[in-house]
Order: sequence, then C-alpha cells, then structure tokens
Amino acid sequence: MSTQTFDVVGMTCGHCASAVTEELKALDGVSDVQVDLVAGGTSAVTVAADRELTPAEVTSALDEAGDYSLAR
Repeated sequence: MSTQTFDVVGMTCGHCASAVTEELKALDGVSDVQVDLVAGGTSAVTVAADRELTPAEVTSALDEAGDYSLAR
C-alpha cells in the first residue's frame, strides 16, 4: 500500500473536491482519496493506492476533473 500527498491548485469548493476525488478514485489501484480543501489556495490531496502514482497520471485525472493542476 502506498500513500502519496499531492499539492493541488484550482479547487474552490466542495464540488471541486468531489470532482477531483472521483477522477482519482477511477485510477487503477486507488482505494481512497482525502482532500484537505483550501478554497482558492493549495489543497492537499492524499491518495492511498496499491502502487505509486506517477505525476502524469495525477495530472491527467486533474485535467479530467476540471481546471485543476499540481502546484509547482
């Protein structure tokens, strides 16, 4: 089991957090997603999976969810 935390920008509300959670949970091997929402700031998104996710996979899921991206 792997737990990774990603800093995500662009989320402003609960709907944003739900969209990101849904897309990340759709990735192969992901069992849980927790979002610590900081509206208009940098939110911490913690993902539990049976493998390490690549930044490219996470970026793709964020793109599918909406106008969200990994913090630089």
